[in-house]
Amino acid sequence: MALFGPARRCLVCISRAVMMAGKDSHLAVCVTQPSVLPGTRGLACKMDNQLSDLVNKELKVDVAAPNKSPENDKAGNHSKRTENDKDGNHSKGSQNEKGGSQSKGKGKSGKFVLKTPKGTRDYGPMEMAYRREVFNVIYSVFHMHGAVQIETPVFELKDVLTGKYGEDSKLIYDLEDQGGEILSLRYDLTVPFARYVAMNKIDNIKRYHVARVYRRDSPAMTRGRYREFYQCDFDIAGQFDAMIPDAECVQLVHQVLSKLGLGEFTIKINHRKILDGVFGSCGVPSEKFRPICSAVDKLDKSPWEEVRKEMVDEKGLDEEVADKIGNYVKLSGREELLETLANDELLKSSPSAQAGFADLKLLFQYCKSLGCAEHLVFDMGLARGLDYYTGVIYEAVLTAGQNFGEEGPVGSVAGGGRYDGLVGMFDPKKKTVPCVGLSFGIERLFTIYEQKMRAESNKVRATQTEVFVVTACKGMVHERLKLLGLLHEAGIKAEGSYKNNPKILNQLQYAEDNKIPLVALIGESEVEAGVVKIRDTVTREETTIKREELVETVRQKLGGL
Repeated sequence: MALFGPARRCLVCISRAVMMAGKDSHLAVCVTQPSVLPGTRGLACKMDNQLSDLVNKELKVDVAAPNKSPENDKAGNHSKRTENDKDGNHSKGSQNEKGGSQSKGKGKSGKFVLKTPKGTRDYGPMEMAYRREVFNVIYSVFHMHGAVQIETPVFELKDVLTGKYGEDSKLIYDLEDQGGEILSLRYDLTVPFARYVAMNKIDNIKRYHVARVYRRDSPAMTRGRYREFYQCDFDIAGQFDAMIPDAECVQLVHQVLSKLGLGEFTIKINHRKILDGVFGSCGVPSEKFRPICSAVDKLDKSPWEEVRKEMVDEKGLDEEVADKIGNYVKLSGREELLETLANDELLKSSPSAQAGFADLKLLFQYCKSLGCAEHLVFDMGLARGLDYYTGVIYEAVLTAGQNFGEEGPVGSVAGGGRYDGLVGMFDPKKKTVPCVGLSFGIERLFTIYEQKMRAESNKVRATQTEVFVVTACKGMVHERLKLLGLLHEAGIKAEGSYKNNPKILNQLQYAEDNKIPLVALIGESEVEAGVVKIRDTVTREETTIKREELVETVRQKLGGL
């Protein structure tokens, strides 16, 4: 039977006293058999057993618990840590921790600190305002070209992504097997698009897709290089005449970068067939075309000596062959270089190279008609390391205005090309749908755009509020809410104070600090007269109008700003 009341409290006190005595003296703790009165031996045995259990239980709890009081935990989370949690990054927080979505890292002192995962970051209101401006420019150009929008899952079957990215496949984030499908986070938006086209049996589509992608890359935060980042993709799928869709993609890059006003830029172009022709003519075995192409792709980041060393030491290429390749991939120039290389003795006999030269000549002609050829540069060192490219490739690089300290310039801000065989890799009947597209690195564009705006002292509004409703007297919260309801019903962005009786100067100051263009001001006399004062936040000029004219007047004034 269980013990209750004073008997149990006595047992608890005795057990703790014995336990503390054992701890302090570092001696083994034992509980001796008590002396008992006649007729009470059963009760004594019961007390003896329960006392032993309590002592052992207290000792086990003390050994398992860390020697740390709640006051020593700066975060106040009293976090629990399992034996398998060696670095404590997956500990459970207190009930006050919102969802536990913020990761915890260990500082030098061994304390847990809240931080974002490596290669990621948060964006505050002002930073999001800059991003919104960049996004709006890109969206407007996509819409100008008649593209439709699609969305795909953030993760794909691992088999969908495997074998599409060459050496970059090692950067794919694989998800832990949960006993179901084997999944990976998407590396880009191009392969999911090809899967979408094949799965839905689409013959032609012009689409755009703006979403996050994930890469286990070495981040360079100040250069806009992250592990989680946005891509803005535009692609044309379908069987069309040569180079017309490709020229539209080049024009689109030209339009976006011109509208953003980030300074001078160059759009480098090359052709995979030209590179394959060079590799074959120089003596590269066909099975090494893609690995050597991946090495050439590093020329924008590394000098030729390092690229050559990789070709010879890591790819197993003959030194003489590598030197022949170097004579070509270092070349860069305008349209005239195409003619020169097309007549090159070594490349004249390469059908692959000649087909590539013909495509690029046509591309130059179309870009001239579209008014975007002045930024084109034929660069033999451009390779685009991804395996799925089959034809024209291009990359946009800013040529000025990039000061990012030791980490250097941001590199390319857009890139893409033709990938005619990717859709067929997913089709059961291997039906091919030719595709060409491009992708903007929004994080890199944002990094440069933000730097430019700050350098020019151009402040972007974090809020889009157009009218701030101000009340001049106490007890007017209902009148303020009525005015807000009227403006909102008309589709006008408006807000007001959350206090019942705010001070008028504080309200006006809020409107000025947040660059809200207009203020709608009312007091008791305005309510009685059925009028509203409209105040220009910049000039501080006020105009009195009838209440029923408020919406129309606000629209007119906003249209003139």
